Amino acid sequence: MATMLAGRLELDPRKFVLREVPVPEPGPGEVRVRVKAAGVCLSDVHLIDGSLTPLFLQVPEVTLGHEVAGVVDALGPDVPGGWQEGDRVALLAGERCGRCANCIRFQAPCLQGRTRGVDYDGGWAEYAIASQHTLVALPDDLPFDQASIVPDAVSTPWGAITGTAQVRPGQSAGVWGAGGLGAHAVQLLRLVGAAPIIAVDPLAAARERALEFGADAAFDASAPDLVQQVFAATGGRGLDVAFDMAGVAAVREQAVKCLGFGGKLVLAGLTPAPLTVPDSIGLSFLHKQVLGHYGSAPGDVETLVDLARHHRLDWSRSISDHLPLAEAATAVDRLTRKEGNPIRLILEP
Repeated sequence: MATMLAGRLELDPRKFVLREVPVPEPGPGEVRVRVKAAGVCLSDVHLIDGSLTPLFLQVPEVTLGHEVAGVVDALGPDVPGGWQEGDRVALLAGERCGRCANCIRFQAPCLQGRTRGVDYDGGWAEYAIASQHTLVALPDDLPFDQASIVPDAVSTPWGAITGTAQVRPGQSAGVWGAGGLGAHAVQLLRLVGAAPIIAVDPLAAARERALEFGADAAFDASAPDLVQQVFAATGGRGLDVAFDMAGVAAVREQAVKCLGFGGKLVLAGLTPAPLTVPDSIGLSFLHKQVLGHYGSAPGDVETLVDLARHHRLDWSRSISDHLPLAEAATAVDRLTRKEGNPIRLILEP
């Protein structure tokens, strides 16, 4: 039996291990992809440390990795003829459950979507299995490392901006956390015409990076007069929309205070900490909203790949380093410690 190296999360007890596992065979409607690049996300770190737990995983362990790009290696039965071996592809970060009421009625959205590398095996491996519905064709000039991060690090903030928040040109926007999600949020807000764009981060290097990615201003989250700075930068109006891209409870309380009348706070970063709004009367009186967000909508990854194809977006600055798959634990440690202030570390089998 052929084997391959894979980065596995064992749930009981919680432990990350690298070991040889059987090379998977594609089933009906599936393809096997030879992985060329896989992103290391803060969600992977939280899965390993236990602050996030798979909702729908039915086995005691899973191969991590929800940001994946590679080459079609083998086709299972009943895969449409449009796909063939050698095709360059990115893999969507999840898929429909096929079981909930909306899936049964062919409605959107799926109510219990499964996440790659969380609820089923992901791409921290030499090969990955993917439903043909989750394949996104890549142009030849989009490198695998950049393509791999689109299905989460780029598409999640894109979905938050264009879908959940429905940001319009000229609206003021704040981004809390200028890391893997936040740096791209700044870039994408610039693309859709938000103004001004204000980045908030406690790290000076992250604030500088946000300015390079297109922020109009970047403020220190620990500044005692942060709220006043935000209102001054928006002409006294406050923010039309604020994005928590950090998944930090204190960020949310701070961001709500920076919203203007009718402002929206979108929670894209994940944390198990309770959500609290100290001034709930002010929230109601000023018609503020707090909106949850997860992932992206169907077609978002394809749209972003097309934007890259036409050179409207470039993610070369987003790739902080490449490491071999065998050093996945090192990548996790570096991201945990924020060594070098990375946007995305990439594993290459």
